Amino acid sequence: MNTQSDRIIIFDTTLRDGEQSPGATLNVDEKLLIARGLARLGVDIIEAGFPYASPGDFQAVQKIAEVVGTEDGPTICGLARATQADIKRAGEALKPAAKGRIHTFIATSDIHLKYKLKKSREEVLAIAPEMVAYAKTFTNDVEFSPEDAGRSDPEFLYEVLERAIAAGATTVNIPDTVGYLTPSEFGGLIRGIKENVPNIDQAIISVHGHNDLGLAVANFLEAVKNGARQLECTINGIGERAGNAALEELVMALYVRRQYFNPFLGRPPESEAPLTNIDTQQIYKTSRLVSNLTGMTVQPNKAIVGANAFAHESGIHQDGILKNKLTYEIMDAESIGLTNNQIILGKHSGRHAFGNRLRELGYELSDTELNKAFLSFKDVADKKKEITDWDLEAIVNDETQQPPELFRLEYIQVSCGDRALPTATVTIRTPNGKELTDAAIGTGPVDAVYKAINRVVNVPNQLIEFAVKSVTEGIDAMGEVTIRLRYAGRTYSGHAADTDIIVASARAYVSALNRLYGSLQQQNSQDHLAEIATP
Repeated sequence: MNTQSDRIIIFDTTLRDGEQSPGATLNVDEKLLIARGLARLGVDIIEAGFPYASPGDFQAVQKIAEVVGTEDGPTICGLARATQADIKRAGEALKPAAKGRIHTFIATSDIHLKYKLKKSREEVLAIAPEMVAYAKTFTNDVEFSPEDAGRSDPEFLYEVLERAIAAGATTVNIPDTVGYLTPSEFGGLIRGIKENVPNIDQAIISVHGHNDLGLAVANFLEAVKNGARQLECTINGIGERAGNAALEELVMALYVRRQYFNPFLGRPPESEAPLTNIDTQQIYKTSRLVSNLTGMTVQPNKAIVGANAFAHESGIHQDGILKNKLTYEIMDAESIGLTNNQIILGKHSGRHAFGNRLRELGYELSDTELNKAFLSFKDVADKKKEITDWDLEAIVNDETQQPPELFRLEYIQVSCGDRALPTATVTIRTPNGKELTDAAIGTGPVDAVYKAINRVVNVPNQLIEFAVKSVTEGIDAMGEVTIRLRYAGRTYSGHAADTDIIVASARAYVSALNRLYGSLQQQNSQDHLAEIATP
């Protein structure tokens, strides 16, 4: 079997483990948008979800398998516990994919066996190969994970892996489920598996790890040096608790330091060939896409994709950069698709020129999406003298990444000042087509707007996060607003951009309310919906 020893396979689990981040819940359409972005990015495998977990997850995996899982596209993967019901459900969801993978798992650490599974080692030794063999009846591509491998007894782990491979597992994934290991320990674990599992040459070694101690990326790079050839990661490092190993950090580490890693993959040190199939110029755009749709803002000092990643404030650094970028930059911002290009488009520019520029930036929009984005562009062009590529990205993201428009903001007017009570008047089109208007007083203009919107839509919620940032510099910069609402223990995000930050705040709030309301619809709470949507 070809275990792809000369390159690193990128397995993206943004849509499965990443979505388990509190507040990162996505609907089917949003998952499909991200899946398309991941395909453009060049990931080898997309773990699209956990089909047995819910009807929504099943539908999302099935849709991604159908639309993105083409012959020349990535492998589409579904997660399943080591049970027949889970595996069968995953197999059904993956049917439309040209290349489908079932990823089945069972815990192997004594603490998980005792307190979670309540099973003996002997039982797990029997279940693992039986369920791998069952998964093989749906697809030839089966991945097996011994959950909490990092805290498992190595000798028992070797035996479980040997049996899983013998039963047909083509990839064995070694998870540091709780982010406990250090790099040297993780590297030693992979090395021990290579040396002590007799049939390990028949499978690719994969790694999965969480960032609880901030070591996930370092652990993965050490694993690569010791034989791991698949990395399971997420965009922006999102995921449960402290998140997963960040895809962009791993890919760029392997890109910038490829001459260091080449020998570990059997390549000449001087080789310039990429170690992954990732199109690095899609990294920044994909990061923004995931951030906008999940509502999880990227911290400014985040490696690779943070706002400050290529910024230099120190005078010494600035002087060095002006003389030669290599003095303080180990990679070019353009290598991740981050540019400062300005476009010659204004209020007199036509739809054709606008569409051409978007295609140059890598956007593939339908006619409907292009028309909506063009109308927003013309509106912004009336307010700004110069429009940058960043402005264009904000416009496109704002128009194409919104949830279904159940409530629609039709009108907003705000009055405020240091001697006045902040007052907002809003008109909202409701799901039944009626336009309702109301006004409210708040502690500030945004608070007044949100109170007025709440009076109209009458959907209970708790605002738990409100974040504002500018897209570009200058007094006429577009502002992006991201908010998060909580209702019934779940969190819903909203995002919007506008040159008027109050308008952006209102649209972001309505966007989050649409996600919340749409989720309630999916739960078939029709009586409850009718009650709370009636003013």
